[in-house]
Amino acid sequence: MVSTTPTPDSPHPDSLTLEVVELIGEAVARFHEDYEEAAAEHSLTGAQARLLNLLCLEPLPMRRLAQRLKCEPSNVTGIVDRLEARGLVERQPDPADRRVKVAAATSEGRRVARSLRESLRFAREPLAGLSEGERVALRDALRGMLGVV
Repeated sequence: MVSTTPTPDSPHPDSLTLEVVELIGEAVARFHEDYEEAAAEHSLTGAQARLLNLLCLEPLPMRRLAQRLKCEPSNVTGIVDRLEARGLVERQPDPADRRVKVAAATSEGRRVARSLRESLRFAREPLAGLSEGERVALRDALRGMLGVV
């Protein structure tokens, strides 16, 4: 009998693991497509929307934003400039080091980000079709994969 339990030292994943990886890839692709459409409905690019969502969690310096977005700091400066011009982001002195500026979401920026998240359609209906127990199990499995407590 062939084992369907993956092992970290196995050179080849089993068929179930490969199927799960494919399904995760498809879910990620659909989520990105929906996210880009939702961003466009708010006259934002996907990068602007991602940056705005990051800043809703906490103010961040440009270098850290660039690391999180996996892009050059000069690109982040341009994105922040455009969001600042719309009143969605503002630059503030870093409380820990006044020489450093951090970008922070404004109240309008937080409102737009919340509206964007609420307008995401992907997975809303499929998730609503799952029982609470199934949603909890899915959440817990995803947390486990991501190492999130």
